[in-house]
Amino acid sequence: MKNWMKLALALCVAMTLSACNTIKGVGRDIESAGEAIEDAVD
Repeated sequence: MKNWMKLALALCVAMTLSACNTIKGVGRDIESAGEAIEDAVD
């Protein structure tokens, strides 16, 4: 039973860390799109 809980905790941590990286990537994409729009306007 304890091994199962350790595995579940490890999976939750891994999913949380990967979600953070995904959100960071989306933020970078939005930032680049905003810069491209600014350049087009100038």
